[in-house]
Amino acid sequence: MPNPSKHRALAFEVDKLTRSIENVVTGDSFQTVVLPLTKEDLMAVAKKRGWLFDWKLEFKSAERKVFKLTTVENPNVVQGLVSLEVKPDHVAMQLVESAPHNLGKNKVYDGVMGNLVAFVCKVSVEHGFEGNVVFLAKTKLIHHYTEKLKAVHVGGHLMVIYPPAARYLVEQYFP
Repeated sequence: MPNPSKHRALAFEVDKLTRSIENVVTGDSFQTVVLPLTKEDLMAVAKKRGWLFDWKLEFKSAERKVFKLTTVENPNVVQGLVSLEVKPDHVAMQLVESAPHNLGKNKVYDGVMGNLVAFVCKVSVEHGFEGNVVFLAKTKLIHHYTEKLKAVHVGGHLMVIYPPAARYLVEQYFP
């Protein structure tokens, strides 16, 4: 079985940092929950349903864990996904994606990406890594991650979210 790429640069945009996720039209907030992706979820997050990445491949990777973001009110609709890998001293964010209905000018919710990144920071804290998160960024988005997430560009495509920024994100989404 082929392994997912070990060196994939991420290209996600953080629209806004919210307390949960917000309906773009009404401004209503919806409480979220992040749960492990299940085998039963894979059909709903397939490329043929508009998802950009092969989440089945991520799901099958032994060293990675895939999580889904849903709302408490509607737990059967996946709002976004994140794949992470727990390393000896940090958590590596391998892949992250908003649901197709949360992309573009007609998206339903703001805050999905911020919520997922905050969750990865929370996992890092829970593993005793103080929130240290590492990911590779596409060159054109390095400044965006520096501004929105307070991530630090440490060279090449490598970005790090250090504990102060991680604490802020965790407190924002998981008070």
